[in-house]
Amino acid sequence: MAFDGIMTAAVVRELKENILLGKIDKIYQPEPDELVLNIYTKNGVRRLYSTVNSAAASVRFVDKNPVNPPAPLNFCMLMRKQLLGGRIVAVEQKDSERIIEIFIETMNELEFTVSRKLIFEMMGRHSNIILVDYESGKIVDSIKHVSIDVNRARQLLPGKKYEYPPAQDKKPFKEASPDDLDNAGDNGKAILASIGGISPAFARELALNNKRFDYLRSVMDRIAEKDFYPVVYIDDNNTPREFYCVPLTEYEETCEPLLFDSLSGMLGYYYENRDVTNRVRQKSHNLVKSVSARLDKLYLKKQRLLEDLLKAENSEDLRLYGELLTANIHRMKTGMKEITVTNYYDGTSVTIPLDPRFPPNKNAQNYFKRYGKMKTAIKEKNVQLEETGQNIDYLESVLTYLNNTDKINEIDELRTELEEQGFVRARKQSKRKKKKFRPSPIKYRTSDGFEVLVGRNNKENDYLTTQLAAKTDLWLHTKDIPGSHVIVRLGRSEATETTIFEAAGIAAYHSKARASENVPVDYVKIRHVKKPAGAKPGMVIFTDNRTVYVNPALPPADDSERAADD
Repeated sequence: MAFDGIMTAAVVRELKENILLGKIDKIYQPEPDELVLNIYTKNGVRRLYSTVNSAAASVRFVDKNPVNPPAPLNFCMLMRKQLLGGRIVAVEQKDSERIIEIFIETMNELEFTVSRKLIFEMMGRHSNIILVDYESGKIVDSIKHVSIDVNRARQLLPGKKYEYPPAQDKKPFKEASPDDLDNAGDNGKAILASIGGISPAFARELALNNKRFDYLRSVMDRIAEKDFYPVVYIDDNNTPREFYCVPLTEYEETCEPLLFDSLSGMLGYYYENRDVTNRVRQKSHNLVKSVSARLDKLYLKKQRLLEDLLKAENSEDLRLYGELLTANIHRMKTGMKEITVTNYYDGTSVTIPLDPRFPPNKNAQNYFKRYGKMKTAIKEKNVQLEETGQNIDYLESVLTYLNNTDKINEIDELRTELEEQGFVRARKQSKRKKKKFRPSPIKYRTSDGFEVLVGRNNKENDYLTTQLAAKTDLWLHTKDIPGSHVIVRLGRSEATETTIFEAAGIAAYHSKARASENVPVDYVKIRHVKKPAGAKPGMVIFTDNRTVYVNPALPPADDSERAADD
């Protein structure tokens, strides 16, 4: 990625033009590594988004605020306390580095004017956002704390003196002379090793130019005059390969250039199209891992319960031994290790082990006692087996939703659901404030014009099936396969064969069998679907159902729509 010192200079130029003298109106922290400032300017509100994610560190404007957590994180609350109402008086780049400094004047608790400096360090995995007191130079707080255990040379902790990252043994591009550039080397790698603040892509661009100093000066002059053209290069698969504030010759022939009116538009397109899948995977990885680990334990528990039940069901021999010992107690003596008696049920001989420590009657009582425990165990283990089976069905459904979704907010909702069911540990913000459940099912429309609603998680499944749907609506679900509840809103009409098969295709698509063929799907009127008392979210029973076999499919794009809040 080409987010280097030159790109930073261009971003600073764009920030100065848009937020200088603006007032910080609102502050959000959608994720632990993200920060959003709503800045009121003469041209309206601008939303300044920044992230210190190692794969997407950047500062840019966004059109709308990202989805926020139920309660603000600690860093967000401190930023609100320190910066809300503050006026932005300057925006600067630190030398040739990937560091942006926003100078802010605000009021403290005593209503005295104080100066703060908000520093964005965009340096890969070392990226950070730091709030510094301008007068003392001390760190107020940072979005990522860096202790001595992590970095002995530079700690970023509240109360410590802020120090810039150590300078590299290179000539900063802003200070480079014609001789520095001419003598840097013949290829991009050599130039990169000598000149600081530039990316590998721009170093290779310099290597192709005979007048390196003049070209570098012209780029900086264009940035100063805002006479540059942000560009993203995409490959044959429409995947963004690179971006920059000026054209890059090496990508012109192999990729298609997309020009943008602003750096923010360019950065937003690049990161959103390149990293959306990675972000979803990162977001869901721990959750999938946790659910999978819990499922593995439940599978093992189920297997052991079945083995114990098998042993318990073979306990009739214990009852028989107790009866035979009681009938032959006159033949037994203390100290015997076994006795052979006649089974009066079928006339066969049976050898019964005895405990030599106990008298005859005690041996008989022990067999009856073990038989009684086994019978009790059958009841208890059947209850445990049913509960374990319900937990397995529930977690398999959650895992299906996690594997099928490509939206971060849906992953957050699934995590909240798991927290409420006690399968994952609740986050601190979840303990402080519960976010109100707002169902937002997926919406489709069949070719016959019927609306189809699909639950995105088990809580929405419950809402659709037990609250929203009418008794005459049609309910669909994949047969014995984890998946979403699907509702067809029929009103006073009857479902046509076309509607049933299209809705069944939707149900198959939103299930674990998405990649399969000939998937069985049950369908039935809502009046025949019931939710047992105490059942987990999304768990129902139904009768009078019929089954169709379909391939997973969605209606044509023109006939489907997402819920408004999705």
